[in-house]
Amino acid sequence: MVWFSNMMIPAVICLVAAGGLLAGRPVFEDFIRGAREGLKTVAGILPTLVGLMIGTGVLRASGFLDLLAAGLSRFIPSSILPAQVLPVILVKLFSSSAATGLALDIFKEFGPDSLSGKMVSIVLSCTETVFYTMSVYFMSVKIKKTRYTLAGALFSAAVGVCASVILALYI
Repeated sequence: MVWFSNMMIPAVICLVAAGGLLAGRPVFEDFIRGAREGLKTVAGILPTLVGLMIGTGVLRASGFLDLLAAGLSRFIPSSILPAQVLPVILVKLFSSSAATGLALDIFKEFGPDSLSGKMVSIVLSCTETVFYTMSVYFMSVKIKKTRYTLAGALFSAAVGVCASVILALYI
């Protein structure tokens, strides 16, 4: 099975190249054109990515996330949603890698099989980086009016968090 998995990417690349050659397409020139357009896209969204990464780092380093989590934990019993999980939920809306770093801290302190560890694992799988995704994709295609996207994305993130809490409590 490992051999099969390792061979999938080269097989797909060969199939795409063979299909292009059979169709009479200039495969290498198409590849170069696609790479050039991809670099333009990366250059266009890079400022957004840097801004999100810096903003997430500032929120985490300033202690604001811990303060916000402490404030929210007053309303939510720790037996249902542990306080250390709240910063992960908040950070995940902006940055998956920062949320993963917080999850690793939880794993080190409480263990991956603890309620917090299970809940964080499921939260990271059930939610999306809403603001990152919206900013990157809408900026790359220059959409200014997002209509109901933010509300829908935040609602789906809330449903993912609720499902994570329920799954972690009853697994």
